Amino acid sequence: MAIDYLKRGKPEADRAEDDAKTAAIVSATLKDIEQRGDAAVRELANKFDGYDRDCYRLSDDEIQAIIAKVSPEDMADIKFAQDQVRNFAQAQRDSMLDIEIETMPGVILGHKNIPVQSVGCYVPGGKFPMVASAHMSVATASVAGVPRIIAATPPFNGEPNPAVIAAMHMGGAHEIYVLGGIQAVGAMAIGTETIDPVHLLVGPGNAFVAEAKRQLFGRVGIDLFAGPTETMVIADETVDAELCATDLLGQAEHGYNSPAVLVTNSRKLATETLAEIDRILKILPTAGTASVSWQDYGEVIVCDTYDEMLEVANDIASEHVQVMTDRDDWFLDHMTCYGALFLGPRTNVSNGDKVIGTNHTLPTKKAGRYTGGLWVGKFLKTHSYQKVTTDEAATMIGEYGSRLCMLEGFVGHAEQCNVRVRRYGGVNVPYGQGAPRRTAAE
Repeated sequence: MAIDYLKRGKPEADRAEDDAKTAAIVSATLKDIEQRGDAAVRELANKFDGYDRDCYRLSDDEIQAIIAKVSPEDMADIKFAQDQVRNFAQAQRDSMLDIEIETMPGVILGHKNIPVQSVGCYVPGGKFPMVASAHMSVATASVAGVPRIIAATPPFNGEPNPAVIAAMHMGGAHEIYVLGGIQAVGAMAIGTETIDPVHLLVGPGNAFVAEAKRQLFGRVGIDLFAGPTETMVIADETVDAELCATDLLGQAEHGYNSPAVLVTNSRKLATETLAEIDRILKILPTAGTASVSWQDYGEVIVCDTYDEMLEVANDIASEHVQVMTDRDDWFLDHMTCYGALFLGPRTNVSNGDKVIGTNHTLPTKKAGRYTGGLWVGKFLKTHSYQKVTTDEAATMIGEYGSRLCMLEGFVGHAEQCNVRVRRYGGVNVPYGQGAPRRTAAE
């Protein structure tokens, strides 16, 4: 195997040190929110967002006034995007069926898909107003039938961003808060004097938001570990450097720590992409951010074979994987660890981020090894149930259960079975013993 790194990002040890610093800050902040509630949230909002209100929840009148600032053209675009997200989420929801089967005479098993009863949707917006994130979380929760959907987003340039608020409202949010960062997810999960806690937190965010969700998991559910954006381009010589460089920098502009990785079997394409990135960074308006991400987290990996490219890609398990090769469907068939795939040069990550209909809240930091992205199913809980409707079934299942409980030494468990065997089957099972096995004649 020959895998050559033409460019490496920040060493893993340095990244781990950054993560440890973030974790300590988040832990102290969440503890402060738990102890002091609204007072702590207000101090944090003033400190980090420069935004002060007596109550951070927007009133209905405020929401309508803010939405009125959005142009009809922008509203039409937002509606189009939400329609695409809702349509795909509804198709996913329709695939999730409640079931009930009779596994043997008198034994009925089933499951029901029940919506989570309250969800907090975080919509990033400090650096860029993430209008699309409202579709992905709020609208999808609405399709799932969640009865209480609250949404939080930081102010943008000192005030609520009209397009984001419009998207939250149109998506179906029941409560909207102008709060960002740790204070937003902390308040939604822990609760304060004025904010009732939720059962589930969803939505992407910066490293502090992602770490806060990680630390809050258990107190509440979370969708997944959705930290700073990651992107990977898998390419061969069927495409050119301009496409590769554009797709890498298009995601590196998200923040200062957004990994962008090119995996290719063409050294020519790799070197040309490096040069093209240098060229684009001289004209890209967001180069101040993208250049830092590329310098610290950008990587270019040259492999000999497609199999090596696949192995590297599965190991990195990037959030977004743009595949532009002569065998895109081969990667679709064989990729196992990623957030979402974007297949062929005609598609791109931005389509997925903003409008095409799939959800853009995706796993980062190798979480694609064990989970997919946010989807309507994340807002649903699949609960099983069982019922025994005949004396014969109660007796037979009880006899097996009795013996298996005794096999493990659980006498009290066995008696739950035995009492049914005695009552519904008329079988005399001594206390503390397993039920007798039936003879062939029986």
